Formats: sequence, C-alpha cells, structure tokens
Amino acid sequence: MQNSKNKFLHSKIKNEGQNRVLWFPHFREKYYKKFGVVEIQKTFYQPPQQKTALKWRDEAPPDFEFCLKAWQLITHSPKSPTYRRLKFEIPENKKKNYGFFKPTSEVFSAWEKTEKIASILKAKIIVFQCPSSFAETEENKGNLEKFFKKIKRENYLFAWEPRGYWKEKEIERLCKDLDLIHCVDPFKNKTTTKKLAYFRLHGKKRYRYNYTDYDLVLIQQNKPIYVGETLVVSRWSWEGTPINRDFARLNKPLPYRKILLI
Repeated sequence: MQNSKNKFLHSKIKNEGQNRVLWFPHFREKYYKKFGVVEIQKTFYQPPQQKTALKWRDEAPPDFEFCLKAWQLITHSPKSPTYRRLKFEIPENKKKNYGFFKPTSEVFSAWEKTEKIASILKAKIIVFQCPSSFAETEENKGNLEKFFKKIKRENYLFAWEPRGYWKEKEIERLCKDLDLIHCVDPFKNKTTTKKLAYFRLHGKKRYRYNYTDYDLVLIQQNKPIYVGETLVVSRWSWEGTPINRDFARLNKPLPYRKILLI
C-alpha cells in the first residue's frame, strides 16, 4: 500500500439504476492521474480476459494499486441473481458444486482464475464478499476453513465480508485462525480485526444513500478503535451530481487514514 496517509482516494462512482455505470473501465486515464487505488468489481461477476487485465496493469502507473473481488462462483450459490451476468450456463446437475466455499473442483477452479487476474494486476487485497444466505452453520464454517487452508496465499491479503448472521466471536476466531481481514460496513457493524480495516459502505438508510462530510468524519474519528492503516471502501451514488464537484469534495485529505471510495 502507498505510504501516504493523507490521500483521499476514489475508485469508482456507480449509478445504481437499471443500467449500471462501471466508471473505472471507461475512464481509466482520469483515475490513474487522480487516484492511487481501485477495487475491481468486474471480477466478481465474470473475470476479464487476461489480456484485458494485462492492459490495465501496463497502462497504470507503477505504484497504482488494484484490489479485486473474488469470483462469485466461490462465494455465492447459483440461486443468486448475480449469476445472470455469467457468460456461460451451468448445467443443472452441477449447480450444487458452486458457491459457499465448497471443497469442489469447480470452486477451486474459480479461485485459480481469480488468482490469475490478481497476479497479473499485482493486486494486494482480494475481497470475498458473501451473501446474506451464507450464515453461520457448521457446514459453512467447515467449508470456509477448508478453502482458506488449501489455497495458496502467496503475498495476498484476504478480506472476508460476511453479510449473513454470524456471532462476533466466531468471526473473530475465524479471521484470526485463517488470517483474514474482517470487512464491514462501519455504520452497521464493527470490524473484529484491528491492524487493517477494510470498509465497504452500502448506504445508511438506503442503498443509494449519499454520504455526508459528517459521515466521513465519523469514519476518520475511529482512530482510537483501529490500529494501523485503514482502507475504507464505499459505494457512492453520483446520480445528478457533477463528477468534478465530487472529485473536489472527495479529495479532501483526512489524516491517519487511507480512504478508498468505490
């Protein structure tokens, strides 16, 4: 991660309407000039071709950082509506082999493809975002442990975002045992990991909520709680808001934290 702690970073602004605008893929040159890190969402739905990832890495400055989300075939059941964006059809008799970190060849193959893109991008953090249906059960805990103990960590940091019901102590135990960063929305949950916090904001009252300056100050003031460098990731609705005005507002330096908005 970059050494500067006073840089307010922005990775992508998304319109959450019917037609989603994934801002980074279309305006990469502006990103590279203004910001130092981006979280890639595309890898969750369908990893890009290797030549596309290589192009992104080659055209970015050497110190530009990529984070990415793990492919949904690892974390989500085929019942998830997000599978509609897959570019291939899964046979009905094979669907049981996908998602929820199951110890199957299909899940580990999805990890290999995720890791290949991460390797090309020289990513440092891979985010495993889980659906609310992935709750605390013995089977899910067992699958989670088997998955992270089997895959090669290399030099990656793994962030786990559980969104179903999990006891805080169990999350803390798993993150400690499996060396995971507990990824949370800080307005809804407290992270159980202290050295590095990875925040993903999903809206305080609604998904398309526009965060105020005061909201962001509240995050910055968490320094007594979080030790070390904090990476904050948010979703920012830009509907009806001039992008340049957002840039000016979001680039205000906040001390003690590296902040990334997606």
